Amino acid sequence: MLTDCQVAVIGGDARQLEVIRKLSQLDANLILIGFDQLDHGFTGASKTEITEVNFSRLDFIILPVNATGPHGEIDTIFSNKKIQLTVQQLQQTPQHCCVFSGITNDYLDGIIKESGRKHIQLFERDDVAIYNSIPTAEGTIMMVIQNTDTTIHQSTTAILGFGRVGVSVARAFAALGAKVKVGARRPEHLARISEMGLTPFHLDQLEKEMTTTDVCINTIPSLILTSKVISKLPPHTLIIDLASKPGGTDFKYAEKRGIKALLAPGLPGIVAPKTAGQILGKVLAQLMLDERRQRDER
Repeated sequence: MLTDCQVAVIGGDARQLEVIRKLSQLDANLILIGFDQLDHGFTGASKTEITEVNFSRLDFIILPVNATGPHGEIDTIFSNKKIQLTVQQLQQTPQHCCVFSGITNDYLDGIIKESGRKHIQLFERDDVAIYNSIPTAEGTIMMVIQNTDTTIHQSTTAILGFGRVGVSVARAFAALGAKVKVGARRPEHLARISEMGLTPFHLDQLEKEMTTTDVCINTIPSLILTSKVISKLPPHTLIIDLASKPGGTDFKYAEKRGIKALLAPGLPGIVAPKTAGQILGKVLAQLMLDERRQRDER
């Protein structure tokens, strides 16, 4: 249980509601910031303004999945008020205070370093990424159906990258009858792609493989679909880029060529916020319990 733990949940989207629900079940004392327009309440939770928070009592701070903006601003869909996290606020917290977010940025890295607090990026964890790959795959299927006039079945679908998301997306499209080919660089990935009954190709051969592609799904967070590569795509090809912003696609060149290219990071929070929130809540609860136990053992 998280009885007597002081947890500040600052901003976020519908996923945070499941996080709040899970932590409430564990008897945490929750301070909700940026939730003034939320209709229903949670046991053990109180809504407040960030200026009224006693940071010196906080054990944990939960930020939105996308952390903060470049100047510390925090997004929330449950309030119109401006919220900002500063280094001064973090410095007021106890030394053991731990900060959670999905990803990070230069601003957050800076204030975390200056304050000396612990920061855990949830999306860097294998368990979160693997769980999240399920709604990501479903959302990708939805986007392909919405933006093409042919079936996924028998389509030639190229998936770039064979990480945690790439594996799930490749498996899902193969199950729907697509002719799936997967581009990777590591020999063990190419071997596993072949073992799964899919067609592997080395990313050095990307330009050649693009000439017969109906749908291209990128999971690599660096520019891989360059103008040179896109020039080899058939005009009807659909590009879905699942990599974090700014993605791995030359979107301007794709538009110039008349090829539809869609950047789609954060699909779990869009297509299945309840499930995505439950994933985060489960992992956060375990991490907090571990942090509390380690603190008690010191």
